[in-house]
Parts: sequence; structure tokens; C-alpha cells
Amino acid sequence: MRELPLSQLQDKVKGGWAGQMIGVSYGAPTEFGWKGEIIPEEELPEWTPERVQNSLRQDDIYVDMTFAEVLEKKGLRATTEDFGEMFKNSRYRLWHANLVGRRNLRHGIPATETGHPRYNAHANDIDFQIEADFIGLMAPGMPRATNDFCLRAGRVMNYGDGIHGGMFVCGMYAAAFFESDPRKLVEAGLACLPPESPYARIISDTLEWSRQHPDDWTAVWRLIEDKWDRDDPCPHGALAPFNIDAKLNGAYVALGLLYGGGDFEKTLRVVTRAGQDSDCNPASAGGVLGVVYGYERIPEKFKAGIPEIEDEKFSYTNHSLRTITEATVQRAIELAQQRGGKFLGDTLVVPVEQPEPAPLEVWDDYGTPVERIPSSDERWNWKGRWVTHTAGGGRKREGMKRAWQKGAETSIRFQGTGFILTGSYLTSGGKADVYLDDEEPVTIDAYMEDGERGGESLYHRFGLEPGPHTVRLVVRGEPYEGSKEEKKGRDIVVHDLIVFR
Repeated sequence: MRELPLSQLQDKVKGGWAGQMIGVSYGAPTEFGWKGEIIPEEELPEWTPERVQNSLRQDDIYVDMTFAEVLEKKGLRATTEDFGEMFKNSRYRLWHANLVGRRNLRHGIPATETGHPRYNAHANDIDFQIEADFIGLMAPGMPRATNDFCLRAGRVMNYGDGIHGGMFVCGMYAAAFFESDPRKLVEAGLACLPPESPYARIISDTLEWSRQHPDDWTAVWRLIEDKWDRDDPCPHGALAPFNIDAKLNGAYVALGLLYGGGDFEKTLRVVTRAGQDSDCNPASAGGVLGVVYGYERIPEKFKAGIPEIEDEKFSYTNHSLRTITEATVQRAIELAQQRGGKFLGDTLVVPVEQPEPAPLEVWDDYGTPVERIPSSDERWNWKGRWVTHTAGGGRKREGMKRAWQKGAETSIRFQGTGFILTGSYLTSGGKADVYLDDEEPVTIDAYMEDGERGGESLYHRFGLEPGPHTVRLVVRGEPYEGSKEEKKGRDIVVHDLIVFR
């Protein structure tokens, strides 16, 4: 048992939320501007107090807070279905695993399956990692509890290493209430992961390489890139510099903490300069350090703009910084009591837990992406009427073909063990049948009520026998049931085929 004065608990919880706000605002101008490159020092914008206002509109904070609201309404025993119901009914803009997870929910797929790679080709993406903070911040010294909540909430949009990212970050949060050494914080997060998982291996590598190069974070960054920045199955990242993989970006968070040495500004600078998702990563690192520091000790330079917005609500939420801090403290008290601790009015007695690795559950058998075959490639066969797709704003998108008439079809033969057939989700999206070799057809649809999103999986399969395969798509000329465009919502747009081997 460890005693945590209530005033200290409040200060650390507020520091964690404020650290996220500062981190995401610090890195926002460089987000995905540098992919597979270190951001030059001179490209980091100078910090000014008003920049923290950007955090009020950031998805990795407002999604985080709406998940926290589920616990306020349903209690600490909230189920995956409870988290899924909130997510299904949300109206904010989403991307990647979140986007597909919510679409899956609205298409009737159970919340326990919406993040599974069977239905979500973004299963390993960063999404849950950047919105699991609400769990770690309510679990001082209780990493076994954080793993349990991560398994419940993370399944809505992720699987395997996508969920492990939340476990890693939450394990560091739980430790940060009683630990300040950055290396021990990273080790605490690692201890929550199944050691055989790719996520655990990349964090172990980062820890080991930092011992070998104690004064040169860029050397470790290059080692991470050489070994781990490849084979991304995300439809947007496969065979592209863009990488939103949870474990790669999680390694950047670890890198920032290890080489920041506990210094708030230096930590943000290193984790941001690592590139890729360079606003979400400093948000995670800043949140963890914010707990270590407590709000009162966060450098005035960075928190000077917070008092002005402390009572403003974050987009799409019912919370301001002040109210989310109060609600999180209340959840922390409830959780500690539920797990054998006590609340003495001015002190929380915490039943401190040793981390325990989660059961192994990974998606790492998809192979290696070896080729993107655009719809303009002569290997595609087209029948019926297909036109060049005109995206939002009237721009014609070369290489994207659209059809809506029944019987229009396209097919392609490839050599591999898996594929992602990419296209657009549309408010006018309709239905099609997809045939793989001699199998019975699978009916898919391209409907999404939230507007157009290109480059998404219309259909994907992995684990095929090595050798030649044929994929054929036949337009049904029918709208998706429940489409808001019942009469004309028949469109199918094809982009390319990503081949895995």
C-alpha cells in the first residue's frame, strides 16, 4: 500500500491532462511533415502560450475524453459494448483504425470485433494508443487494472499491437504517480506487454540501444528505422514513407522519455523531431511527464496559456480541463477502493500492483507488402462502364475508377499470400460482390455517412496459399441498406491492389 495525498493526486492528474494538451499543441505544426526523417531543430516552431489552445480541437484528446465519459455513465465495469455504443453514436471526424472501427459498428459488426484485422486493416495503427490516457490517469500504481481496461476499450478500434500501444502508455502513466526515472517508466510500460509481441520487442530494442548510445538519440532513431520502419500493413502506409503504426510511434515516445532525461522541454523536442505522428507522440510523452511533474511543476513557459482556457470545453465533449481532472480523480478513488485501497478523506491509500504481461494476441502474419498495382495498370481487366472518379471539390482523381451500373466489373491476377483491395468510402457508396479464386462471393459495400475517404480497404484477405490468385469485383448496382442516398447511392470506386507476400 502507498499513500497518495489527495492534493498530490489532483495535481498529478491535472498535470497529465495538461501535459497532453501541451505536447499535442507543441507537435501539431509538424504532424506527418517528416516521414522516415528526423525533423531539423530549426523547423520546430517557437512555443508561445496561445498555441496550447490548439489542444481544444485535437482528436487524441476529445476522443480520449469521450471514452472517459463512458465510465462516468456506466461505471468502472463498463463493457466493450458500452464503449462501442458511445463510439458508434459519436459525430466527430475520425481517421484510420478509429474511422473503420466506427464504420464497422454502424454496419452491425459487434464491438468486440470491430478492431479485429478480419474487419479492420488498420488494426495495428496508433489510434487506441493516443486515446487510452484516461485509463492510465485514473490508475495510480495499478497497471494490472490498466491492462484490463485497455482490453475492454481498445477492441473497439484496434487489435494486437494496436491495443498493446494503449497498455504501454497506460503502464507508464500508472508508474509515473510514484516514479520519476524515465528509464524505469519505460520499463514499467514494457512490463505490461507480452514479451513475444513485436511491440515489446521494439521497446526492448530501444532500451538496449539507448544503453549502447547514451549520448546520441539520433543513432538509436536510425537503428529503429532500419529494423522496424517497414512492412506496415496500413492501407495508407504500405510501401509508403507514411507510418502510423502504433509500435513505431511508441518507440519514438520511449526515445523522447529516455533522452529527455526528465527535462520537459528536451523530452518534447526529441519525441517531436523523431517525426511521423509528431503531435500524438509528444502528447503521450508530455502526459506521462505531466504526471511525474504535477501541474504546479510544469514549466511556466508551457502552461502559461492554460488558465485562460481551463474552463473551455474540448470539442465534442462535456469536459474542460477543470472538470476532466475532477472526474478522473473521482475514478481513481473508486478504482483504488475497488481493488482493496482506501480513501481517508485527504489521502488515497493505493494498492500498488506489480505489472503483469497481457496475454499474447497479435496480428503479425500478414506478410510483407511487395507491390501496389494502381487501377491504371494494364494488368487490370475492366468490363462495363467505368469512369474517372471525381473527388470532393470537382477534382478528377487519375487512377481512381468509379462505376455504379449493375454488372460492371474489374479483375486482376497477382502472385502473393494476401491483398488489400483499396477504394473510397462514400456517402453515395453502394454494394458489390468480390470473388477470390473459386470461392463463393463476399458482398461488400462502400457506404459511409461521414463523407468521402479514399485509400481504404474495400476488401482484404491474408494467409492465402503462396502462388497466383485472382480477385474479381462485380458492381451490384444497389445502395447499402440504410444509406441516406437510397436512390443514387450505388457507387463503387477502385484505387489499387496492395499485394502481400
